[in-house]
Amino acid sequence: MRWQKDLLIILSKREDKKIALAVDTSTTDYPTETISNIVKLFHELKPETQLVLADYKIREITTAEKNDIQYFTHGKSSYTEVLEWANENEIETLFYITDVTGYVTEDMEINYELFWIIPGGFSPKVPFGKKLLIK
Repeated sequence: MRWQKDLLIILSKREDKKIALAVDTSTTDYPTETISNIVKLFHELKPETQLVLADYKIREITTAEKNDIQYFTHGKSSYTEVLEWANENEIETLFYITDVTGYVTEDMEINYELFWIIPGGFSPKVPFGKKLLIK
């Protein structure tokens, strides 16, 4: 339950910010129930949160009230399109649920705060931003 408290604190400090939540849908190996609970938490605390569902491309942009996320089994993931979308849409804080095994261009520059939410109990290196481990 530690991650819920950490996420609650992070979100409460950003109540006046434009935020988005991205979910890496490239695999079914994620703890999908936990991810669903994270999305519900965002919806309860910040109902206007934009939800971006993506794997190697953006599949859908909707709101955090969506609770039927479709996952794929190909394992291919690229973060570049979502990170660029966040820049273009003036997102101030982006939260990205992923295992951080996807591709991102080396020269990627972001002008917003980024939190990688990593489910599954392992701690990979993130290319930039901060990580929040979900166990």
